[in-house]
Amino acid sequence: MLGRRRKPSVETARMVLRLPMHSDYRDWALLREESRDFLTPWEPAWAPDHLGRKAFADRVYWAARAEGAGTALPFFLIRKQDARVLGAITLDSIRRGPAQAGTLGYWVGQRYARQGYMREAIGAVVDYAFSVLDLSRIEAACLPENVASRGALEKSGFKYEGVAQSYLQINGRWRNHVLYSNLRPDRRGRTDIG
Repeated sequence: MLGRRRKPSVETARMVLRLPMHSDYRDWALLREESRDFLTPWEPAWAPDHLGRKAFADRVYWAARAEGAGTALPFFLIRKQDARVLGAITLDSIRRGPAQAGTLGYWVGQRYARQGYMREAIGAVVDYAFSVLDLSRIEAACLPENVASRGALEKSGFKYEGVAQSYLQINGRWRNHVLYSNLRPDRRGRTDIG
């Protein structure tokens, strides 16, 4: 079709990062359900229909709209060897103009945790954000006690910036978060003013 834009995807050594598709529903829902106890301490409370097919379809439509509008890049982590959904990573709240920034959020299923998948995905999305989207700053936040998430960010070049009080509702409570950022190296402190 004329005028049809190619959907973005990013390839890593072990994965393809791409927008969610309706056909991902079963794999995603099973992974989320089996990882519920692993994920809920770190996430906003799940809606009663969180794992439902309609809620997933809404997620797929939102992902396509947000990517098309340039406000978010919501990727699923798809393992190359068997096309399984491993988790998701979203570059959200993409801000243009003087900020040229976005906010990173992610999750990985319990059975795939601590195998380097998320670190691989974070590195790929940061590279894509800097080289393709021309962003200058990527921000991320996590709970202070989330050692695995902090480690993935720090090993991916993110630097600790401080604490945001009552930053997000996690598992039904307003929680403080530690803030991190990754800055595009060729733009640090630079100005284009004469």
